[in-house]
Amino acid sequence: MDKTELYGRLLLDTELTTELRRSLIDQAQPAVVQQENYIECQRCLSKTRKEQAMLPNGTYYCPQCILLGRVSSTNQLYHLSEPNLFAKLTQTPLTWQGQLSSFQQNCSKELIKALDRPGKYLMWAVTGAGKTEMLFPTLTKALLQKKRICLASPRVDVCNELYPRIVAAFHKITPVLLHGHSKQPYQYSQLTICTTHQLLRFQHAFDLLIIDEVDAFPFVNSQMLKKAAKKAMKINGTLVYLTATPTKKMLVHIKQNKLPVSYLPIRFHRKLLPVPQVWLMNHWQNKLAKQKLPLKLTNCLRKWSKDALPFLVFVPNIELLKPVLQVLRSILPKNVLGDSVYSADPQRITKVQAMRDHQLNYLVTTTILERGVTFPSLNVMILGADERTFSVSALVQIAGRVGRSQKRPYGDVIFICQDYVKNVKEAVQQIKGLNKKGDKLLNE
Repeated sequence: MDKTELYGRLLLDTELTTELRRSLIDQAQPAVVQQENYIECQRCLSKTRKEQAMLPNGTYYCPQCILLGRVSSTNQLYHLSEPNLFAKLTQTPLTWQGQLSSFQQNCSKELIKALDRPGKYLMWAVTGAGKTEMLFPTLTKALLQKKRICLASPRVDVCNELYPRIVAAFHKITPVLLHGHSKQPYQYSQLTICTTHQLLRFQHAFDLLIIDEVDAFPFVNSQMLKKAAKKAMKINGTLVYLTATPTKKMLVHIKQNKLPVSYLPIRFHRKLLPVPQVWLMNHWQNKLAKQKLPLKLTNCLRKWSKDALPFLVFVPNIELLKPVLQVLRSILPKNVLGDSVYSADPQRITKVQAMRDHQLNYLVTTTILERGVTFPSLNVMILGADERTFSVSALVQIAGRVGRSQKRPYGDVIFICQDYVKNVKEAVQQIKGLNKKGDKLLNE
């Protein structure tokens, strides 16, 4: 292990070689600080009451960031300041041959300006607007300035989709991909792509931190991950949020001029968002219990299969994955191949890649695929769209999986409900509202 692997990072003694620990003994700091009634983890900055953190041997551990390996009062943390020891680029590293539309260029120029000032910035653009491509000029400027950059997302699937696109667009840069399922070893790199949990292993590392799908679980509800993002940035760094569905708190901050924002209500191919069809069916679950689906649904799915169109079927809970998959396999031709996937599925990455590679025609899935994945020519069906599992933003994001390609900028989005509830109404209204703004922009 080389000491460059510690630049801008905060690692446990157990993650370092014995030789490196010895050479950096002066850099060691306690991993857990004890107060009167609680302990404070120095990796994730979470506080836990002592009775909840005590181990049988009388030592303490942090239960908050245990996913990244246990931190206890017997551990030490090591850190080396970020020196930005990157080779100076003599020409642009961007090799992407595409072109931004005039609308995308306007957003991109505003983002470039944000790079020159510390603080937070929001890029709010509809699903399929081309947010990744709009980042390219800003990433190029930051790379030329020898700044250290991180692209983070709460979702593994988003990271896995971002990585090859960034590699293809910047041939002279070798980014590192970090998440719990990644087999790529860590290396000191000017550009890091990682899940937001991996930010816990960084400290004052990044001049530019971009968090994609910032409103997604688990980041949106996690104070620990928000602290991790702040800790991972340099003091005068720039934090950029990307989303198609900003939180209510973000919208309030925008109105109060506390959060600078650029806004794009139209997709890169200048076509409007597909508006969901709401089908009211109060008997679909009864049919499913009998290993059937309503005839209208069966006919729809068979038509998609006949037209050789890939599709996703979303369900509100894990328990429905298997019965829905069994029914689909029974009603569709045997050459139409599908599978199910959920967050803890050990074959999750393989299955999603199989869908991308057209080895699978469909996936039955939970909300894990609500965002961050792109399958061309896709159709989508949500069983139980009126369930609490599907928030307004989840419904909007799922609908946004459809119509993302230039070749087929349209497609079917079908919400199956027992009742036309508030979240469904608001999602449809939000999509229609975005289309209204997009149509106005096109006709100005």
